[in-house]
Amino acid sequence: MPRTTRASNSLQQRAEKLFPGGVNSPVRAFRAVGGEPRVIIRARGSKLWDADGNEYIDYVGSWGPMILGHADPEVTEAVIRAAQNGTSFGASTPAEADLAELVKAAFASIEMMRFVSSGTEATMSAIRLARAFTQRKYIVKFEGCYHGHADSLLVKAGSGVATLGIPGSAGVLDEQAQFTLALPFNSTEAVDQAFDRYKNQIAAVVVEPIVGNMGCVPPREGYLQKLRDVTRSQGSLLIFDEVMTGFRVAFGGAQELYGITPDLTTLGKIIGGGLPVGAYGGRVEIMRMIAPLGPVYQAGTLCGNPLAMAAGIATVSRLQRDRAKIYPALERNSSTLVNGVSQAARESGIDIASARVGSMFTWFFRNGSIFNYEDACKSDTARFAHFHRGMLDQGIYLPPSQFEAAFLSAAHTSADIDQTMDAARNTFKLMTSKPLSVSR
Repeated sequence: MPRTTRASNSLQQRAEKLFPGGVNSPVRAFRAVGGEPRVIIRARGSKLWDADGNEYIDYVGSWGPMILGHADPEVTEAVIRAAQNGTSFGASTPAEADLAELVKAAFASIEMMRFVSSGTEATMSAIRLARAFTQRKYIVKFEGCYHGHADSLLVKAGSGVATLGIPGSAGVLDEQAQFTLALPFNSTEAVDQAFDRYKNQIAAVVVEPIVGNMGCVPPREGYLQKLRDVTRSQGSLLIFDEVMTGFRVAFGGAQELYGITPDLTTLGKIIGGGLPVGAYGGRVEIMRMIAPLGPVYQAGTLCGNPLAMAAGIATVSRLQRDRAKIYPALERNSSTLVNGVSQAARESGIDIASARVGSMFTWFFRNGSIFNYEDACKSDTARFAHFHRGMLDQGIYLPPSQFEAAFLSAAHTSADIDQTMDAARNTFKLMTSKPLSVSR
């Protein structure tokens, strides 16, 4: 049964007078799934609570970084201790080097790094650096991959752009977009054609090694190696955008999982325990081009801020210390959940294709495998909206978009998974008997 949402609705109406669409990030508006968004006031472990006191099992996890669950005691205590000494100095602190050493130990490809304030900033900066290092203009990205909202990266982007049906973004100049080559993901032929046509002109290939922003889409066998080989042969840089996958699919990210060494790596808020932070890093010879050592400028008052550093040290230290226990449990629980929900859909006669790598996953409402953005776009988004609504009414909080990956945390229990699978069975039965309304 639908839950009482009077307080959330009132707060949303208030917000709509202050923010475009009542939100500060577009997907939060629930436009793709219908209904009013829930206004969240508290979270702990695997659970969220909204303004009406409704409890939800959370599979968004702040879009991935809450791998230990919400309000993890070690992380929370670390932030409190740091805040008692001051929240921002605009100066260097020992914690920056402490976290950098932990990140470097996990990612062999990162010899030197720079902390920034978001994944968007990290990837934007890495591309600027790649262009400076190679002295080339063109970059290759892939359709449906979202690398943040920097102008040149919003060409055929996924995430909220795909959710809202926007073919890019107004305000991005043709003069900027012309140097971004958007190719279909998982197509080696398209990569060969691009490098043949723009021979010795491509500065970098930037890729989500496991896509999370058109839903979870893994690379085909040998695809990432192809990107490594062609960039190396033509003097281009390979940038792995591991904002979602870093520390998520393995302690050393997708590059550890697949055995590929990129030239540059970008990381996001998982390295800050969910606080606003990002990083980009790679070989020393490349990173030494960053100011003050080199001519590539990038700066930020909150880069390496003490709160994010403290949360990051606590999170990454815990992952490092307990990785032999955490990652196998994430794999086991995620497999049980994804397979269980998929089986329930099939038993109800509902077309569904699941995709999963480790603890990131998506249920696509369509038949067949998903290899690229075109495949993902053939999903039945209206049916996904029905599913989302039914699950929400039963206390399961999923990403409000067919084109966003979901995430499981170390805090999720077998009871959470059983409850989620029961909710899915109930929702599928309801979907096949009486379609749910998705009008706002």
